[in-house]
Amino acid sequence: MAHSNEPELSPELRPLADRLRPRSLDEVRGQSHLLGKDGVLRRGLESGRVPSMVLWGPPGTGKTTLARLVAAYCHAEFISVSAVLAGVKDIRAAAESARAHRARGGGATVLFVDEVHRFNKAQQDAFLPYVEDGTLIFVGATTENPSFALTSALLSRARIFVLKPLGESDVEAIIDRALGDTERGLGRRRLSLSPEQRALVARAADGDARRALNAVEMLADLASDGVQAVTEALVLEVLGGGGSRRFDRQGDAFYDQISALHKSVRGSSPDAALYWLTRMLDGGCDPLYLARRLVRIASEDVGNADPRGLRIALDAWEAQERLGSPEGELMLAQAAVYLACAAKSNAVYVAFNAAREDVRAEGSLEVPVHLRNAPTGLMKKLGHGRDYRYAHDEPHAYAAGESYLPESIRQRRYYFPSDRGLERQIAEKLDWLRALDREHGKKS
Repeated sequence: MAHSNEPELSPELRPLADRLRPRSLDEVRGQSHLLGKDGVLRRGLESGRVPSMVLWGPPGTGKTTLARLVAAYCHAEFISVSAVLAGVKDIRAAAESARAHRARGGGATVLFVDEVHRFNKAQQDAFLPYVEDGTLIFVGATTENPSFALTSALLSRARIFVLKPLGESDVEAIIDRALGDTERGLGRRRLSLSPEQRALVARAADGDARRALNAVEMLADLASDGVQAVTEALVLEVLGGGGSRRFDRQGDAFYDQISALHKSVRGSSPDAALYWLTRMLDGGCDPLYLARRLVRIASEDVGNADPRGLRIALDAWEAQERLGSPEGELMLAQAAVYLACAAKSNAVYVAFNAAREDVRAEGSLEVPVHLRNAPTGLMKKLGHGRDYRYAHDEPHAYAAGESYLPESIRQRRYYFPSDRGLERQIAEKLDWLRALDREHGKKS
């Protein structure tokens, strides 16, 4: 069985979520992809062959519990540190403790590092020799994407296991266990929740078992103190209005949701665009950030197929700045719906990137002499501006056959309009102008 270097609190002082922590794999709810009958982590634990690992998932999905179970199933010493408070000296102290434990005839030692993404590179590198020589089985927990938060050296020595948010049925089952468990739960306090109240708590928890158990424990405290009976109003008060959805301003949830919004607009799905816009606003995203992204989408994905989209996005941005929230958010919704429904073209986006690549690859190509400015007599003598044809003096206000690119790339084309929206007309005009160029070439 695992041991911890943390002092044990008396049961009455420990939070319900800690008291009710699963003591076996069969008590764990959710994570069937890891802990089901054929789950890769279950097979490893039951065989006793467990690598160092990183547990990546949202809060309240069982990362700490799994770390303790890893130690329990491996009959290992369990040492827990938090990256918020610990440093390199704590890692070295854990390694010394592990060596001493083994010297006394003990087995392996699991070092659990909560919030491991908060360690800097030097601190993460401090694990490496102890993981390499088997002194420690490293188990890290993080809510951040390990690809960005952890060093490649540490990742190469650890297996990544992704934990998923708990489903509402799993959270309700955990609530039921808390209400009925007389040893570790609230069974002796006889708290009763109706099915509707239990479902409300589970829904508000948003996949976080700890959040649900904290709410249930607070309800039990209020009910036992005689404050008032457990009503739906009390449940909503404890939940702070119904809970909040998973969202962070710097991590994966943020970037995944803005990606979903962008792709929904690009995919011409106004309903999905509205959903993701609302999800981000609900999570606390700055509305002005969303306004800026809508402007970008208007140019990148709608472009000249419907230039009104850019103007509508800019108007929505201005309306949000003038009205603030929540009034201005309706204009963001209007812009998102319009952009999703608009004709789509990324022709300008593609053309811009192609022109930028030529600028980088071709170096400083000279401006053709006939396009150069000639404000002085010397420049005129050098031929600057000579033979320039003023388009407005030409038939159709177009200098057929003229070239405006550097000589070495004079035939280059970047912009290929789509056959959608306004760009269909643009394409027809450009085809007509190129026909004039070809006719001029024949005459020349």
